[in-house]
Amino acid sequence: MAKKKFYVVWKGVKPGIYSSWDDCKAQVYGFEDALYKSFPTQEEAEKAFSENPWKSLNSQQGKKGKSAASTKFASSTKPTATAKPSAKILPDSIAVDAACAGNPGLMEYRGVLVADGKEIFHIGPMEEGTNNIGEFLAIVHALALLKKRNSTIPIYSDSVNAMKWVVNKKCKTKLAQTPGNKPIFELIERAENWLQSNSYSNPILKWETKLWGENPADFGRK
Repeated sequence: MAKKKFYVVWKGVKPGIYSSWDDCKAQVYGFEDALYKSFPTQEEAEKAFSENPWKSLNSQQGKKGKSAASTKFASSTKPTATAKPSAKILPDSIAVDAACAGNPGLMEYRGVLVADGKEIFHIGPMEEGTNNIGEFLAIVHALALLKKRNSTIPIYSDSVNAMKWVVNKKCKTKLAQTPGNKPIFELIERAENWLQSNSYSNPILKWETKLWGENPADFGRK
């Protein structure tokens, strides 16, 4: 039986101390320059969390606890260390994006295969939506689709807000529900329920637009 570890997240979606790698991973996947490290005891984790993270992250290799400061992960289930975001695109992946004509306005979203740009789903346009809602729904749509296919390939999104909402399992939109956008809110409810009822191991990664250009799922309307 694997020895229990405690994970400190200094910089991530929600900084704190986590008692499982899955919980830690949810805070640091896709988060640019995330800072986190594992510790063998809760006491050591609490002490490290209260201090400057680099006091722990700069510790010599070979000591207990492994550190990381990156959005890039290796194929193993343990954190790995890299100083900068990866400049390499993973072709065996899905990219999602949304578009909205107005705020609120006509909203749509889609997912494409990064390797060849093939569209695998496209929802909308739907009335009185927002871009962030579309991004959130697109990520959850991709997660549900990949789970049905027993696929753990990564999902790319260029929306930090949507990625945070997915991690928190809640679409934190300020948009008010109206008769016109009721279908969108029904999709939001379904997406939130799916996140509450399902687990997934697909990495949700930030599409680095400055490095790679536009997201492959971009609607090209900028």
